Amino acid sequence: MWRILAAVLFMTAMAAPSRGLAQETGLGAAGELVDPDVLRVCADPSDMPFSDENGKGFENRLAELVAAKTGRKSVSYTWYPMATGFVRNTLRSNRCDIIMGYAQGDELVQNTNAYYRSTYVMVYKKGNGLDGIDTVEDPRLATKKIGIVAGTPPAANLAKAGYMRNVRPYPLMVDTRLAPSMAELMLKELQSGVIDVAILWGPMAGYYAHELAPELAIVPLLKEKTGRMAFRITMGVRPSDQEWKRTLNKVIRENQQEINKILLDYHVPLINEQDKPITQ
Repeated sequence: MWRILAAVLFMTAMAAPSRGLAQETGLGAAGELVDPDVLRVCADPSDMPFSDENGKGFENRLAELVAAKTGRKSVSYTWYPMATGFVRNTLRSNRCDIIMGYAQGDELVQNTNAYYRSTYVMVYKKGNGLDGIDTVEDPRLATKKIGIVAGTPPAANLAKAGYMRNVRPYPLMVDTRLAPSMAELMLKELQSGVIDVAILWGPMAGYYAHELAPELAIVPLLKEKTGRMAFRITMGVRPSDQEWKRTLNKVIRENQQEINKILLDYHVPLINEQDKPITQ
């Protein structure tokens, strides 16, 4: 799970002829296959709040920022679902030059410096007997119906706590052209009482909770005894594109406050390296 979360589509990737031309002629510094005039982005066409073919995602906005700061005249996209083969069929095929959001440490790409850090969160209704819970090991969850996306890190902690009998699993892979994302579905079922608690990747929880029910409590999972719940998110580039990576690191370093503002506009729960919330 290179993005560490769900929301995957199954569709055929389409690349415009101009992208193929850029691959042939757009050589950047040191012979790197990076188009100097167009920011060529590899992205999922329907993966809100991250990317969207109509430009509604925060990664779309970040792409516009990166394009402006690197002197690109425009942004173009190679659309492909976040599924097996995504990197191979986009970035590694030289059809695009950047993946806007990529978890640090994956060997399929070369990571830039992290431009944000977030965490899995617990979501529940306030005033419903769960106020104050901040870990999946809390004994008050022993009798609660818990929604979680199968295969995500908090599931292992629920298993260790012995709460899997209470779990309502949601699939990791879903075609969001035909059905809502698991984050959206889970929070709707939380509202209707199908589940009592939802455990989700923070950026998805923050966005959909704000869209559906801003009054919900969103609690970062920062006190787990085992397992990592917080992750650094970078931009992904080809291993050969060293100069491009340095350029992007400079953009991140010089524009971190503006990047944070974009993320906070989408209600992404940002945390610093000391696990303290970033609010501006």
